[in-house]
Amino acid sequence: MPHIELIDEHTWRIEPEGDMRVPGIVYASEEILASARADKALEQVMNVATLPGIVGASIAMPDIHWGYGFPIGGVAAMSLDDGVVSPGGVGFDINCGVRLIATGLDDAEVRPRTDALLHELMRRIPQGTNDRGSLRLSPAELRRLIEEGVPWLLERGLATEDDVACTEEHGAVPGADAVSQKAVQRGHTQVGSLGAGNHFIELQVVAEVLDDETAAAWDIRRGQVAVMIHSGSRGFGHQTCTDHLQRMAGAVRRYGFELPDRQLACAPVGSPEGRDYLAGMAAAANFAFANRQVMMHEVRLGFEQVFRSPWERLDVRLVYDVAHNIAKLEEHEIAASGVAGSGGRIDERSVARAGRRTAGESSRATVLVHRKGATRAFGPGRPELPPVYRATGQPVIIPGSMGTESWLLAGTERAMTHSFGSACHGAGRRMSRGAAKKVMSGAEVRADLEARGVVVRAQSTGLLAEEAPYAYKDVAAVVDVVAAVGLARKVARLTPLGVLKG
Repeated sequence: MPHIELIDEHTWRIEPEGDMRVPGIVYASEEILASARADKALEQVMNVATLPGIVGASIAMPDIHWGYGFPIGGVAAMSLDDGVVSPGGVGFDINCGVRLIATGLDDAEVRPRTDALLHELMRRIPQGTNDRGSLRLSPAELRRLIEEGVPWLLERGLATEDDVACTEEHGAVPGADAVSQKAVQRGHTQVGSLGAGNHFIELQVVAEVLDDETAAAWDIRRGQVAVMIHSGSRGFGHQTCTDHLQRMAGAVRRYGFELPDRQLACAPVGSPEGRDYLAGMAAAANFAFANRQVMMHEVRLGFEQVFRSPWERLDVRLVYDVAHNIAKLEEHEIAASGVAGSGGRIDERSVARAGRRTAGESSRATVLVHRKGATRAFGPGRPELPPVYRATGQPVIIPGSMGTESWLLAGTERAMTHSFGSACHGAGRRMSRGAAKKVMSGAEVRADLEARGVVVRAQSTGLLAEEAPYAYKDVAAVVDVVAAVGLARKVARLTPLGVLKG
């Protein structure tokens, strides 16, 4: 087991050893850290720290658990000069992410119609592992969608200007290309579909507001009904990742990399393999942004149908949409003290690679930030944010597990200096799917949730046990760590009215 030292509140440091180029930084309570030790996620933090060109630290969020190559909850920034891009640092479900939709309706208006709303959404939005989507596209149309993202849907009346503005990257990561015909074939029928696993659409109510000023700026209020959509790039993204992983395996040998885990297969950022992966990843990211946008369009129509009023009058609007699995070119401050929350003890070589000129100096540099099961938490002033969020810091959306509370937070300046502007993406699993199914059956999970007043709809009752609340960490405890460390500040707590599962 690695030697790990507590250097600040909920901040743990793994000193570089062996082939590690930078330290590991883990944000966790003692209980969360014990869970990470048990599933070998800390070893993955150390493995990521060995990657060529990594800058600052290999970082893990409090929802950390074992993943493919990188731990889920992992963040790592790479120099553009000698760094690498690793598909394991993004994941198979490229741009799995979440969007929060606010409404002008109150709890008392919606609660009696929760069942009708879920029925209407289940009818409109395909769930599960099937190949149906609510928007059928030809392969040629799909190629336009993955190149142009959500703005292409704007032309078709499936999005608004505000939707584009309030989606990360405005719903269109540039440079999309390099996807296989097999990925196109898998994806062209799946746009506007939920998928399976931990994906969901949840009707929620704002149960508590903790930051009145920020909530008012975002038009969030206690008792307000909201909708949260959690989904990704479906078979299109999975196929894109698979295609490029096969090519990356050869690149590791070609570039002479010695890796502690073959799941960390990678290539230099500027290499043909690296550029092609980033182009394919951008295509899958745009697919996912568009997928969630089309589902939001169907949510609006569902509200219209149930409440017999135009969605504009019901004020069904996008708060924000964020990516969980992605690698981004971003500008960050790289300094000798406090880079990525390292406790002020940074490997000097990694700082120099990222642009610092002399000891004690800091400078801004563009780096490639991998986020695997982590979300941006950009603080105030970042030009990437729409004006309303540039003043407050961006919305950070942290869903809970099925039937538990979820959280809305705001990004901070501290996140910019301690985690490359990142926070956790959810509660994080604490139990495997197989182990979860041994505790309760899907039917028992449904009955338990409905006894607590949460309406549940799912294509497969049997799969509900895999996503039961007990299979995940306590989201409140995870969010408490994020807030205590200062990566994001709490704005509002949301509780579920009903959930539609894949």
